Amino acid sequence: MKPAKFDYVSPSTVDAAIEALVASNGEGKVLAGGQSLLPLLNFRMARPAVLVDLNGIEGLSYIENRGDRIAIGALTRHCDLEHSALIASKLPVMSAAMRHVAHLAIRNRGTIGGSLSHADPAAELPMLAAFYEAAITVQGPEGRRTIAPEEFFVDALTNCLEPEEIVVEIEFPIMEQDGWAFEEVARRFGDFALASIAISIRRGASGLEAARVAVMGVADTPLRLRQAERELVAMRIDEGTPDRFSGIIASQVSPNGDIHGSAEYRKHLLAQLAKRALRTALAMKD
Repeated sequence: MKPAKFDYVSPSTVDAAIEALVASNGEGKVLAGGQSLLPLLNFRMARPAVLVDLNGIEGLSYIENRGDRIAIGALTRHCDLEHSALIASKLPVMSAAMRHVAHLAIRNRGTIGGSLSHADPAAELPMLAAFYEAAITVQGPEGRRTIAPEEFFVDALTNCLEPEEIVVEIEFPIMEQDGWAFEEVARRFGDFALASIAISIRRGASGLEAARVAVMGVADTPLRLRQAERELVAMRIDEGTPDRFSGIIASQVSPNGDIHGSAEYRKHLLAQLAKRALRTALAMKD
């Protein structure tokens, strides 16, 4: 199929892109990598009056070390994150997760801003935003504002952006950690995840001092499991800890079933991934 008719705008600045969206009266769509939008256009599931192409805007693709955080421009490609030595050093969970994103062709074109805005609950980057407590900066007619992931992701394929707003930058805090892991299962390599979990731990004198846990594929948005984090920190660390943690994770998610797997299967799968991930994180040396 071919897209329905639309006007095409290729602005050279963010301000010009926002002006084009304002002029569209809510009928405009933003084009970044296009890996999600173009199929929707071809199947006429999206019928914008105006397509605003951001790819001509300079200065929106970068990965910067800002001391206690890493700043990433919205047009940064998945492959840039995958192969960045800075990401591997400072945000290792992100580096590991990027190898699971779709296929090479999609990683070469897809952007971090586009993935976050698409808000697919089975996509890696939205979960990473929740895991790292990223600060998502967007720009609109009234200027810039920063949004937390819990507010940004509203529902499956739904974000909190106003029609005239564009994601321009995402900042990821650099966490102190002694161990971490990322685990994911998909039906085939490159498919969306059936379930996935990210874990980070920091050891203290008598056990764990801090933990971070996020999951995806088991809800309509990515989830940060704060209660599971607290229970993990309170645990005695021994050979049975991964099994107990697995049960905690299973008790704190309520996935929906679909054609790819039942709710019970997704819960069981996530519990097994949690066990494996914690074993990996605990096995890492200081």
